[in-house]
Amino acid sequence: MKENDTPSSRPVTIADFKNARQEGRRIAMITAYDTPSARLADSAGVDAILVGDSIGRNVLGMPDELPVTMDDMVRATQSVVRGTKRAMVIADMPFGSYQCGEDEAVTNAVRLVKEGGAHAVKLEGAGRVIDVIERLVDAGIPVMGHVGFTPQSVHALGGPRVQGRDRETAQNVLDGARRLQSAGAFAVVLELVPISLAGLITNSISIPTIGIGSGPACDGQVQIWHDVLGLSEHLYRHVRRYADLNTIIREALSNYVLDVSSAQFPTHEHAVRIEHTVLEGLDADERYPDNKRSEPLDEGGPSDD
Repeated sequence: MKENDTPSSRPVTIADFKNARQEGRRIAMITAYDTPSARLADSAGVDAILVGDSIGRNVLGMPDELPVTMDDMVRATQSVVRGTKRAMVIADMPFGSYQCGEDEAVTNAVRLVKEGGAHAVKLEGAGRVIDVIERLVDAGIPVMGHVGFTPQSVHALGGPRVQGRDRETAQNVLDGARRLQSAGAFAVVLELVPISLAGLITNSISIPTIGIGSGPACDGQVQIWHDVLGLSEHLYRHVRRYADLNTIIREALSNYVLDVSSAQFPTHEHAVRIEHTVLEGLDADERYPDNKRSEPLDEGGPSDD
């Protein structure tokens, strides 16, 4: 969005993703995992919020996304939905929630929509998961696909590596995107895909491509909340930091600690006062005079109602 643009108050829908592709408008997505973050992202005008299983690394202190559970995702999705009025909320299906059978996958996706309030779900890969996606679409649940580097397969892929560097793997990524479209996905994330391949895929399918680490040829971009705002310790190549909140927050908390330890906070303006006469009749045995403050606790004056 440009500086003077204001987001429409109308909720973003699947049709808006399709129209954006046809009209050449870029789609802006960001992750969020709680109500305050979602409220800020929504008011900033993002088109969609991804409640990512990246909550594991970025919020829950996990080494990667694999330990994240359905309960984690449902609770986070509920929190994001509470802070969102306009943006589409898309929830990641965590590892293990759709790999153990189509029926279980449908049940878990229904939880994210019914309990969590998600408008759509996202699944990784384009192999056996295609049958699951078709079932979900038939059940009326919008699905976003995800090819290239798929974090839930981090061990099988040998770590977070660019996918599609050679002809064979490039063809696999392209074919995967096509299969996702055929299965009924309304959009597909391209993660860590070379720029030229991302452009070829975007021009080879009719559904929007959402890039992360895949260059500017995609129809939209998704980034991690903590990366964009400078809350991550590591700066990835594909990230542009728009703020340095690590420094800002650390300085703010350091100032808080200093003010408390030096008795500069709180002051009387931060407290409630009562009339002195209220204390005069209290049966108080002040056994610990050493704990008394050197100045009076109440300066007098009119009491607060």
